[in-house]
Amino acid sequence: MPASLSEEQHAFVETARRFARDRIAPQYQKREQEQRIDPALIREIGGLGLIAPELPEAYGGLGQPGVTSGLIIEAVGYADVNVAYIQLLGSLTGKIIAEHASPELARRWLPRLVSGQSVIALALTEPRGGSDAAHLALSARRDGDRYLLKGEKSSISMADQADAFIVFARTGRPEDGARGVSAFLVPSDTPGIALSRYTDLGSKAIGRGSIFFDDTAVPAANRLAAEGAGFVQVMQGFDFSRPLIGLQVLGSAQASLDESWAYIQQRHAFGGALARHQGVTFPLAEAETLVAAARRLCYHTLQLRDAGRPHTAEAAMCKWLAPKTAVDAIHQCLLTHGHYGWSMDLPHQQRLRDVMGLEIGDGTAQIMKLIIARERLKAPARQE
Repeated sequence: MPASLSEEQHAFVETARRFARDRIAPQYQKREQEQRIDPALIREIGGLGLIAPELPEAYGGLGQPGVTSGLIIEAVGYADVNVAYIQLLGSLTGKIIAEHASPELARRWLPRLVSGQSVIALALTEPRGGSDAAHLALSARRDGDRYLLKGEKSSISMADQADAFIVFARTGRPEDGARGVSAFLVPSDTPGIALSRYTDLGSKAIGRGSIFFDDTAVPAANRLAAEGAGFVQVMQGFDFSRPLIGLQVLGSAQASLDESWAYIQQRHAFGGALARHQGVTFPLAEAETLVAAARRLCYHTLQLRDAGRPHTAEAAMCKWLAPKTAVDAIHQCLLTHGHYGWSMDLPHQQRLRDVMGLEIGDGTAQIMKLIIARERLKAPARQE
């Protein structure tokens, strides 16, 4: 974690770690079997102030810096990377609503979000293209004081558990590209919405699915910001969510590493503990180093955000480096446990499957490298 934290931030860390250890970690593998996150648990997390604490106090938040949200998501991710997704969604969708919704709409939904009473999912991806967010096909046609949404969103996390969606739809012509995309806050019980759930390799407690809109009527008052401004909203939100994702998955990797260091001291072979052998310790030492480096990059990015400095490239670095580092580290931990690691009884296999999905979600490594290259090419030459 960052070297310098306020007393309040230390208190958040201790609260999050204690709750994660006592209430979240023991049910990690059970949640995969149930394929859901208990709403009562989400309300408990919200009651502790652990969902989107960076939101303004006027909307039920605590006005904390973004680093605080990073500390919380890493602590919860250590116990269950899926439950930590609640914090991620809260910060991502909460930011969009706080900055772009009408005050009335924000006051109606944000206190429910930060208290854990409601989960608001992000509905961006469509069947024909995940990363090409500027060319959406789902349409939103103005009809008096409402919009009629028609089309499909796919690969939407928590689609069947969310209470509302931030839906990005095309209000302009297809040739308008990003300038023709608008955003709407749509309650999940709105007539004209149908859902389906996918069968996934991991992250089953979160779940993904498709959302179908059949001339679904949404009040014009539920539009977020000006018509055609939706693409900018989501891109700005990702600059915050990407370092949070990095800390989310690195927390999970650190859990596997801590368990592996303990295991090799207890497990004996060839006349002594496995920890005596460099062939066993060196891969773990390498993983510790890379996890520490990726963690530092994530907190550095959040510090840039809190200081109001540009951090688009750094956020993209977090998004491709941290999930890859976490996957590699957890994989090594699974191998370190030998035939025990191959068992479904130990959590390494589930962590590996759960974290792997975030090498894809919210932008692949290839897209992140495109962003980094674009930002670097337009930046002035650095002074050595």
